[in-house]
Amino acid sequence: MGIRQGTTQLKTRITACLLLSCLLPALLAGCSDTGQSSAQTNTASPAVADIPARGDRLVDASIGDATNLIPMIAGDASSHAIAGQLYLSLLKYDKNLNLVGQLARSWQISGDNKTISFHLRPNLKWTDGKPLTSADCAFTLRLIQDKHTQSAYKADYALVSGFETPDPLTFTVHYREPFSPALASWSSLAILPEHVFSGVDIMKTELSRHPKATIGPYQLADWQSQQSILMKANPHYFAGPVWISERLTRIIPDRATQFLELSAGRLDSVGLTPVQYQRLFDTKPLLKANYKRYKYLDFVYTYLGFNLKRKPFDDIRVREAIAYAINRQEILDGVQLGLGETIASPYKPGTFWVNKKLKPRPFDPDKSKALLADAGWSDSDGDGIFDKNGAPLSFTILTNNGNKQRADAATIMQHRLKKIGIDVKIRLVEWSAFIENFINKRQFDAVILGWSLSPDPDQYTIWHSSQTGPRQFNFLSYNNAKVDAALVAARRTFDRQQRKQQYDIMQAEIYHDVPMVFLFAPYSLPVIHKRIHGVKAAPAGIGYNSEQWYVPSTLQKYHVSSITP
Repeated sequence: MGIRQGTTQLKTRITACLLLSCLLPALLAGCSDTGQSSAQTNTASPAVADIPARGDRLVDASIGDATNLIPMIAGDASSHAIAGQLYLSLLKYDKNLNLVGQLARSWQISGDNKTISFHLRPNLKWTDGKPLTSADCAFTLRLIQDKHTQSAYKADYALVSGFETPDPLTFTVHYREPFSPALASWSSLAILPEHVFSGVDIMKTELSRHPKATIGPYQLADWQSQQSILMKANPHYFAGPVWISERLTRIIPDRATQFLELSAGRLDSVGLTPVQYQRLFDTKPLLKANYKRYKYLDFVYTYLGFNLKRKPFDDIRVREAIAYAINRQEILDGVQLGLGETIASPYKPGTFWVNKKLKPRPFDPDKSKALLADAGWSDSDGDGIFDKNGAPLSFTILTNNGNKQRADAATIMQHRLKKIGIDVKIRLVEWSAFIENFINKRQFDAVILGWSLSPDPDQYTIWHSSQTGPRQFNFLSYNNAKVDAALVAARRTFDRQQRKQQYDIMQAEIYHDVPMVFLFAPYSLPVIHKRIHGVKAAPAGIGYNSEQWYVPSTLQKYHVSSITP
C-alpha cells in the first residue's frame, strides 16, 4: 500500500498492506487493450523477428520524485515504484493476484495457522556478490519490529513472537495468535541485506538514496533530485535475463508537459489523463501508430480527507455537511470524463469486500445547510460565509502539484461549498514536500489524495487508532473503537465470510463518521510504446512482469552500455 500521487505507475509488484486475494471472479472491470492496429512507424511488423534481446532503454515519467528507497520507510507510490525494482520480498502477487514465491521458492503453514516456514531459492546473491540468506530475513524482521523504526507497515509484524533460521535457506516465523493477513504481509516486506544495514540508523542513512547492495531486476545507477532516476539491469538477476538494459524515470511535475514529451517520442510509457486518453490521443497520428493504450480499474481510489485534530473537522456535522455538498458524479464526469466509478467505501468497486448496503451520499445542499445550522453555524453578517463565535467557516484543501484531476476536483468542491456558506482555499505543493512537510507532520486542514491498495482486505494500517504515529498511514487521526475491534477481529479469522462481516462493520462505521469523503475509483490509463514487447494485460494490470519486457534488436532505439553478466 502507498499514498498515491496520481501518476499511473507501472508496478512490478503489488505492495501488500491492504486489499484482497480471493476476489478474482469479481475483480477488475477488465484490463482492456485499446491499442490501435493502424500503420506503424518504427514499430514491430510481421517481418520483424519477435525475439527477446538485451539492450535499449525504457523511459517513463512521474509527476513526483521518490522520497526514500528503503521500502519499509517509504510510504508513497513514487518511492515504491523505484524501490520495488531494487529490493524484493519473500512472496509476490502474480498476474492473477495469487500469492506466489519470489525470494522464497516454497512455504508451509502450520495446522494452527501460527507458524510459517519459508524456503529460500538457492544461490540468491546481492548485487555486491554476498549471498542472501535466512539471516537477512531475520535481520529485516528485527529491523521493522525495532521501536526506533518509524514504519507504516510495522503493525503487520507486531504479532510475530519469534523466528528461527535453522539453515541459510530456511526462515520460520511464529505468531502469538492466528493472523489472517500474515502470508500477504510477506509480499510487502522487502528483505534488506544485513551486512549493509547492520548498525545503521535506518531513519538517518544515505542508504535511502544510495543503496549499496540490492537483489531486484534493476539496480540504481543515478538519481538527480527532481529530474530523473536511472536504473540499470541487474546482470545476475536470479529469475532470468532482464532484457531492457536501462529504465529512466523522468520527473515531470506537469501532466500536460508529459503528454508533449510523449507526443515528441521522448517517453516510452506514461499514465494519461482522461482528457489525453479520451480526446487528445486519437488526434496524434504518431501516437496512434506507435503507442498502445490500456484501461483498467486498479486498486486505487481518490478521496477528500479531513484532519480530525483540527477545527471545524472535530464536529461530525460539519464533515457530513461537506459530504452532502459535494456532487461526486459531477466530479467524476468533470475531472475523469466518467472514466471511473463513484464509491462509498475504501474498497475496489465490484469486489467481494465492498459493503453493498452503503451508497455514496446524494448531492443535497439543503441538508448540508441544515447540518451546519444544527452545529451552530450561521451567516450572521450576510457575507455568504457561515461563521460561529466570530470566526468564519473556512479551511484549505491541500493537494499535490502536477495532478490536474485533483486540482480540478478541489476547484469544483470550492464552488459547491461556497454555495452552502463554506470558504475554501486551495494550495498545491510539490510531491516530495507535500509528503515530508505536510502529511508526515500532519500540517494540513484537508487533503485530496489517493490510496494505492493491495489484494488483501486488511486496512488496519490506515484506520486503526494505534496507527497515528510519525510516518504511519492514519494521518487523519481517525479513532473509532468499533472500527478498531472489527479490524482486530478480522485479522484473527481465516474464514472469508467472517472477515467480510467485520469489514462490513468497519465500512459502516467509517461511512457514519465521515473522516473522509470517498470520491471515485479512477481507471488507470497507461500507454506503452509498441516496440516494447511482452506487455500482457491481466487482472493485476500490466506492470506485474515488467522485468520480462523486451525490445527486439531491430527495433531498439537507444544504444546503452549495459552491464554484462
